[in-house]
Amino acid sequence: MYLTWNRRTFLMLFAAALVGVGLLATPFRIAATTQSSQEAAVGARLMRGAVDLHYHVDPGYGRYENLAQAKAAGVRALLLKNHYEPTAALVMLLRPQFPGLELYAGFVFNRSNGGVNVPGVEYMASIRGEPKPGKIVWLPAGDTEKEARGGRNPDPNAPFVAVSRNGQLLPEVKRALAVIARNNFTLASGHVVPEDALLAFREAKAAGVQRLIATHAADLTGKMTQMKEAAKFGAWIEFDYRNTLEENRTDLIRGVGPEHCFLSEFWTKNQQPKEYAGAAGVGAFAAEMKKRGFTERELEMMFKDNPAKAIGLPVATPSAER
Repeated sequence: MYLTWNRRTFLMLFAAALVGVGLLATPFRIAATTQSSQEAAVGARLMRGAVDLHYHVDPGYGRYENLAQAKAAGVRALLLKNHYEPTAALVMLLRPQFPGLELYAGFVFNRSNGGVNVPGVEYMASIRGEPKPGKIVWLPAGDTEKEARGGRNPDPNAPFVAVSRNGQLLPEVKRALAVIARNNFTLASGHVVPEDALLAFREAKAAGVQRLIATHAADLTGKMTQMKEAAKFGAWIEFDYRNTLEENRTDLIRGVGPEHCFLSEFWTKNQQPKEYAGAAGVGAFAAEMKKRGFTERELEMMFKDNPAKAIGLPVATPSAER
């Protein structure tokens, strides 16, 4: 039977009183909780099997507990990057402590690593493991001429790592490309200017390098307006998860095509303590990406399939080949 008006009024007033003392959630709170729960579920699904090719272990970046967070979230693989030290030895130390989490390594051509250090790349190739740890060699990142001699306090005499002169790659870079090709490593552009990145990509393909990455393609000194041209070389275009929603980066992804792009650096909270791969944060990110027209499949591609392909790992989820 229908309630009388007086009884309905009494129940409404009683419910309002419960809300006032916090014993009953408002419809808004219920909806917000449901939405948050749904986002967390989406985020958890995206993190399971994700591959991050830019997991910083420089001082002040990732910490031991963040590796545990990655494993707990079901992340498939992390490639450890340090601007100032090679990471293969660290990977070999950490692997036994994180079974089930694939850890890989790289080498950055910065001054502390000997610049364009061909023997350093050869040494990374010589380190045995199952699988072998070395995967990526980056051109200079932080020690480019533009970074060393520009910025807020320009110093025209600051040392830097050069990769080209007069529009030609330096001989040591060409020697490094031969070693990268021989060991089936991926070449990444680091922070070099786009012109040097494209020059290196062109030479790398000629030398037999199979995989290329345009690092931080929308950021830093290497801010690249030639992403489509890089993609024609077969380069994967990297976007940072942490700032993909800023400015026009989603338009850039759409312009070059999600099938050529991947996301990295899944820091969902940057304050201390830093949180990595938080499901709610990733879910909120996914919801915003969907509002901008990206499908679930495209997100799966950029979180999982494409970064795996970029270092030669098998794809764990169905996806059209490039």
